[in-house]
Amino acid sequence: MSRKDSQMQKVSMSLIYRGKEIFKPLNTGRIDEHVSCIREWVANIFFYTKNGTTIMIDAGYNYARLREKMGWLDIDPKTIKHILITHQDTDHVGALETDSELLFKDAAIYLSDIENRYLTGEVRRKVMFRCYRLPMVKTDNKKVLLKDGQILDFNGIKVESILCPGHTWGHMVYLIDDEYLFTGDTLWFGADGGYSFINALAEDNDLAKRSLAALEKELKERGLSPKIITGHTGWTDDFEFAFRHRDKVCNSFKKQKPHDPNAPYDGYDESDDTEEKAGTVRLAKQIDLSGRQTAGFQE
Repeated sequence: MSRKDSQMQKVSMSLIYRGKEIFKPLNTGRIDEHVSCIREWVANIFFYTKNGTTIMIDAGYNYARLREKMGWLDIDPKTIKHILITHQDTDHVGALETDSELLFKDAAIYLSDIENRYLTGEVRRKVMFRCYRLPMVKTDNKKVLLKDGQILDFNGIKVESILCPGHTWGHMVYLIDDEYLFTGDTLWFGADGGYSFINALAEDNDLAKRSLAALEKELKERGLSPKIITGHTGWTDDFEFAFRHRDKVCNSFKKQKPHDPNAPYDGYDESDDTEEKAGTVRLAKQIDLSGRQTAGFQE
């Protein structure tokens, strides 16, 4: 999405979703010693660091403050050589657009071979129950196309790509070192657990729910319980919470229930995302706020 289109989306989506507790991004900061996060309005991008290598997960909006916020975390854009793309929506690949600041022009991007059809124009991305076509994304970055289950190694960082179609036709999630699962727009965390992501933005909601159930099943069968990190609603290490409502979809046309007292009124308001907090406060995980456990967030 061009810089102009990103700004237009900021205005329109702020008006549509404010007060509904839909978008609950993490602020800029660190989850732990491996995972750093940057907030771009309602979207989060992530960096995973190990063995002196940092890889990036998603590339956010075409966003003017990305270099600044990377500086808060002491991450030099020039060191990023590998970017994992969950899907090509305009709030996940904006920093790769040809009219962006081109901070990562020398990085290779990794995405599913199915998702690449949006970038080639073979398929057009549709939202609002497939009634509205989004602008095409244009990038000159080198692309590496992935298959379901493909495993990559970046200087000892193991990355497994898992196809989870529904939100987009070729959406992928990434399991890193069997301990961190970056889910993009596969999961949405409500106050009472995880749901399939926003109904109006999916190519196929039924397919998205089936993909979510299959993902849970695969992780269980492999005995894995990773930290689960979403693109718009934070993270959790509570496996049961994350998949509690896997057969339901977040309804974006109403205010969410149960109420989440920590949800921002307007996710596009970044006034509480500061350099001071980024350097001093670990990013809290989402826990159950529905009365099953202690209410609130915890470290």
